[in-house]
Amino acid sequence: MPMPAEGNKTIDHALYYTIGKVTMEKLTSSLSKMQDDTATAEDRQLAALLQEIAALAKNRMSVAANETEFSKGNPVWVERTAQSHFPHIRLHGGALEDDPING
Repeated sequence: MPMPAEGNKTIDHALYYTIGKVTMEKLTSSLSKMQDDTATAEDRQLAALLQEIAALAKNRMSVAANETEFSKGNPVWVERTAQSHFPHIRLHGGALEDDPING
C-alpha cells in the first residue's frame, strides 16, 4: 500500500535534514583531521567537496529568502552589472533554475 503524499513529505524532510546533518558532521571531522595534520589526500578531497555542497546549500537558502522578500514587494539585493544581467547567485548554484525573478 503506497504511503500518503503527506507522509512522503515528512520522510523527505527528515531524510534531507539527516543527510545535511551527517554531511556537516563529516565535514567537521575532516577539517579536524586537517588541523591535526592527520588527514589523507582522500580526507582533503572529501572536505573540499563537502565545503562546496555546504556553500551551495547556503546559496540556495539565500536565494529562496531573497525571492520570498521580492514576491512580497520588498527590495532585495541582487548583483547586476547591467539591467539585463541576471543575478550571479542565481546562475551559479543558488537557484534551481536560471530564469530571472519575475517582477
